[in-house]
Amino acid sequence: MISPSKNGSILNRSVLVLNTNYAPMDICTARRAICLFYNEKVDILESYKESIHSPSVTLSLPSIVKLKDFIRHHKMDVVLSRKNLMIRDKYQCQYCSSKKNPLTLDHVLPKNRGGMDTWENLVTACQSCNRKKSNQTPEEAKMILIRLPKKPNKIHYFQQFIREKQTAWRPYLFMESF
Repeated sequence: MISPSKNGSILNRSVLVLNTNYAPMDICTARRAICLFYNEKVDILESYKESIHSPSVTLSLPSIVKLKDFIRHHKMDVVLSRKNLMIRDKYQCQYCSSKKNPLTLDHVLPKNRGGMDTWENLVTACQSCNRKKSNQTPEEAKMILIRLPKKPNKIHYFQQFIREKQTAWRPYLFMESF
């Protein structure tokens, strides 16, 4: 899974990939989607306003593609990683709401007391709150979590990638009707 492009190339723009049954499967780059299209693996359902050009071809930049062949894909899990935790917690300290960098990861139940590296036990925290909480639980440190940590599913994860240019994705991610 990729995050929205940080560099300016439109070929790095995010593209929603749907299975043949229109179920959201992944997010890839426009570059990857174009390769899949020319290899006849996907149909382009929606495009951005921009186009790409070669000497002989002009193609609207894909925004949503649908696989031509059904793929058995039952995994709706989001991989546990620092980046995905930051995305889930909206790059915000879960104790004081600060968005100041650098943010750290905090174990709600400290590791030395049996706390595991799980979605339900990790939150983002600013360095000040992480030091203040130390090796205590939030209750012991008298610190309240803004949101209880929970494992996201792919639909909720994909919804966070929607920006102004991805409004066509909304119906496919159960955010509005068709």
